[in-house]
Amino acid sequence: MLVYRITGKKYAKDLNGTGAAMYGGRWNKKGSPVVYTGENKEIALLETVVHTPPMLVPALDILILEIPDDSITRIKADKLPKSWTKYPAPSILAEIGENWIKQGKTIALKVPSCIIHSSYIFILNCRHPDYNLVKLIEHKNFHFDSRLSK
Repeated sequence: MLVYRITGKKYAKDLNGTGAAMYGGRWNKKGSPVVYTGENKEIALLETVVHTPPMLVPALDILILEIPDDSITRIKADKLPKSWTKYPAPSILAEIGENWIKQGKTIALKVPSCIIHSSYIFILNCRHPDYNLVKLIEHKNFHFDSRLSK
């Protein structure tokens, strides 16, 4: 399966989850290296835009990664707490993510995006023993339309 990551050029080559481990995220706690990706370019872009300060248009790259189809844990919205879309994220989501990481059964966790509930993001566990099966298919510049930062 192909997944997409749009990120600042400065961080694009880091597929070790360094940023997520340093700061934590909706689905991981500080100290847990994961990589956030989207099921398509559009949700990957929206996920990047909501985390970019207004008026800042960073130089972006897009990465296309291939993950094993048989190493994905799926969580549907109806299995999540009612508050799962709130901002800031309820801590229970990071707990769910941490439990998945600790179980170590799959490389990817598929969860609905809190931006568009019918779209999915994939969190990749960089410490999974088979993480080396994640393949970088393409890495190139991404054109960011500055109107999106208004």
